[in-house]
Amino acid sequence: MKKILVALALVGFLGNTYAYSSEDQTISNETTIVAQDMDSASADTQDQAESASFTQELKKRFIEGGPGFMGIVLICLILGLAIAIERIIFLNLATTNTAKLTAGVEEALASGGVDAAKELCRNTKGPVASIFYQGLDRVNEGVENAEKAVVAYGGVQMGQLEKNVSWISLFIALAPMLGFMGTVIGMIQAFDKIEAAGDMQPSLVAGGIKVALLTTVFGLIVAIILQVFYNYIVAKIDSIVNDMEDASITLIDILVAHKK
Repeated sequence: MKKILVALALVGFLGNTYAYSSEDQTISNETTIVAQDMDSASADTQDQAESASFTQELKKRFIEGGPGFMGIVLICLILGLAIAIERIIFLNLATTNTAKLTAGVEEALASGGVDAAKELCRNTKGPVASIFYQGLDRVNEGVENAEKAVVAYGGVQMGQLEKNVSWISLFIALAPMLGFMGTVIGMIQAFDKIEAAGDMQPSLVAGGIKVALLTTVFGLIVAIILQVFYNYIVAKIDSIVNDMEDASITLIDILVAHKK
């Protein structure tokens, strides 16, 4: 009987010990989870604070630069980006699968004649299809006239591709020039203050020099941003023009073969 009571007491003691151990482990896990949540929340708060501080610092520096030149530089950025985005959309829509179009025109000429090929070009978007249509429209006048039409209309399409691109280059040159002008004006204001005070004190010239540096920095930033877009647009135009030239040569060869 005593052995049984001792065994029951031992089992109860071990059960209580396991329960306490499990409860301690649960509390420890909950504490760890809460600590991780607090660390995550703290990190998120810090990131938001850094983002807010960057935005506020940017606004502060923009205001310190002066509304005159800084506003003009900002207008250059807005107009330049608007033109660049419009050109990028236009050029992407003007991109055509030249190999597929050429094969379709050749097949249409073989099966349905010139009218079928013209209908295919009419239903296809892009400058290459427009050039093909002009060449096919004058093929009855001879291959030489068709080639002249292709060359002439190719120049028209190049003009449409390059439309308004010169404005982007203007804003690229204008933004840093406005920044440098703000620099010169800021330095003049600083020397005016020195002349009026009759003494060289850092507090007198600090404001003018800071304005000068801020306008220069913002002008250069605008020029760099627009330069990236400008280079992409020029590269895209060159790619489309190369496709137009290759496709034009292929079309003339197809027309010569069709005439035979």
